[in-house]
Amino acid sequence: MKPGDTLELALTDLSYLGGAVGRTDENLAVFASGGLPGETVVVRLDDVRRRFGRGHVIDVLTESPERVSPSCPYFGECGGCQWQHLSYPAQVRWKTEMVRRQLQRIGHLADAPVRPMIGAACPWSYRNQARFSLDPRGQLCFTRFQSRHLLPIATCAIMQPEIVSLMPRLQGVAVKSHQVVVRYGSRTGEYLISPKLAVPDLDTDQDNYHEVLLGRRYRVSQPSFFQVNTRVDERELPDAISARWLSRRSGQFSQAELLALLVLDRLDLAGHELVVDAYSGVGTFALLAAERARRVIGIEEARCAVLDAEHNAADVDNVRFLTGRTEDLLGTTDETPDAVILDPSRVGCAPAVLETLLRVRPPTVVYVSCDPATLARDLASLCEGGYLLEDVQPIDMFPQTHHVETVSLLRDR
Repeated sequence: MKPGDTLELALTDLSYLGGAVGRTDENLAVFASGGLPGETVVVRLDDVRRRFGRGHVIDVLTESPERVSPSCPYFGECGGCQWQHLSYPAQVRWKTEMVRRQLQRIGHLADAPVRPMIGAACPWSYRNQARFSLDPRGQLCFTRFQSRHLLPIATCAIMQPEIVSLMPRLQGVAVKSHQVVVRYGSRTGEYLISPKLAVPDLDTDQDNYHEVLLGRRYRVSQPSFFQVNTRVDERELPDAISARWLSRRSGQFSQAELLALLVLDRLDLAGHELVVDAYSGVGTFALLAAERARRVIGIEEARCAVLDAEHNAADVDNVRFLTGRTEDLLGTTDETPDAVILDPSRVGCAPAVLETLLRVRPPTVVYVSCDPATLARDLASLCEGGYLLEDVQPIDMFPQTHHVETVSLLRDR
């Protein structure tokens, strides 16, 4: 077999990166984008290696009952979404299974306490940030699936409507730029649009914008990160969030607010604790934890995010932010933390961070992860070092994609 060949394939599984999986008569695993488990399909091969191949579905002979019609006209060409053809209840179920598998396969945590995923109230129109690449005419583009080639677009089904509504005004106006970034504060109505553009009656090149999370206002500068799923929906709080201090169980919540509530719930603070928020960003978790802790220390490498965090903490007197790498600063606090929040990037924690945790031994560790594979690796190290994994709660911050967010709770034995 070689690239360009077609074959009929029975699909039996979903892969960690979103494609369906089947095996040829020669026992070659083929990852087929656009397919679903239980389907018989025709696949055109894009790449063939010694142990596996990659391809895309060009015809569905037997259709899965969980297949749905994609909402976006660019699905299959655009690289942003992988699962628009899979019903949302099935997406939630499969993502939970992906977490279990990664913890077992990579972390050897066969009996990990993985809860069912908390799904989104609405799995569309949720992203508060768009990063558009530009073609030579200045047309807004995303990159094509498994490619660096550009795909001109006029809409996006997972962006918040306020961003989509700006797209026609941004087409063709930034011909000298490589990218245009648009960010939107769901509760503030503020935009951050970069770079500076000559669009009538539209402010651009702002230094920052503001988000509101659980009633707290955050300044977010151009280079700083903030959670992307800030769409506000009327919903009941899931049973997995049971903090005794919660005064209401229903109302308007974004998925980002549910994530923050999960972290606070797992910390279970009583008011006397020292909490260290590693990878603290603009102070998202640190400032919410400060309302229920004696003292909070945030650690963040990006100076721009620390400046935002200090601005956001202007009305708080029990939070201090340190600029530097977590592996350099985590073990330098003047007392042993009662709890540590870990929220690293997709690559997970540096080995030195885990070594410091095992040396300092805070009683509670709450690990927020956006990658089950690196989470599994890091949880395995902490469990081997004596921590007990009490809870793993997936939450869907990225509907229609294979990406998975989790909040895990560990206690020192």
